[in-house]
Amino acid sequence: MALEELNGFSEDPSSDPELCYYLGLCLTQLERYDEALLFLEQVVTTDLNILHIYQSRMILSYIYTKTGRFKLAEFELESLLDSGYESAQVYAAFGFVDYQSGRITEALSHLHKALALDPNNVNAMNSLGYVLAEEGKDLELALSLCRRAVERQPENPSYLDSLGWVYFKLGRISEARAHLRKALSASGGNKAIAAHMRAALSARP
Repeated sequence: MALEELNGFSEDPSSDPELCYYLGLCLTQLERYDEALLFLEQVVTTDLNILHIYQSRMILSYIYTKTGRFKLAEFELESLLDSGYESAQVYAAFGFVDYQSGRITEALSHLHKALALDPNNVNAMNSLGYVLAEEGKDLELALSLCRRAVERQPENPSYLDSLGWVYFKLGRISEARAHLRKALSASGGNKAIAAHMRAALSARP
């Protein structure tokens, strides 16, 4: 296991920013977020490879959002923008933070910016489509975006879920059920997708 191999190094991880970076990545994958934070927060205060610092801030924003610490998530993303890292990935991440914080207008604005910078950014496509569907806004655009995301990553459960949810919002229940069923299977039983599936099964075709 990668984590065991990294932990096998004899030196103190805090003395090696690159080791901290890889430990942070592994722990994030394992959803051991508090431990991951300890290592990634060390990385962003060093002069390590600039791409490692960029990635660490992106992961920190993700962890802070997942754990409900939205102001800290915003701080990491704002730090990237202040440093000149204006990218579709950063704006898409900002959209995710905004949406989780209940700031729908800001979420839509950031996601539109992400797609303006990179019209082929699949994460931004899916996120914008999903938020539009949730809010019942411009459902035809939402459908187009989510279809494009699924075309690019047809086995991604999150993207299948978003497309199914758009179909549900459009009242196209049979298509919603088909995509949500596939999403649920691919996700291994994700709770949010299961909730969408229940809603679709309860609706009249």
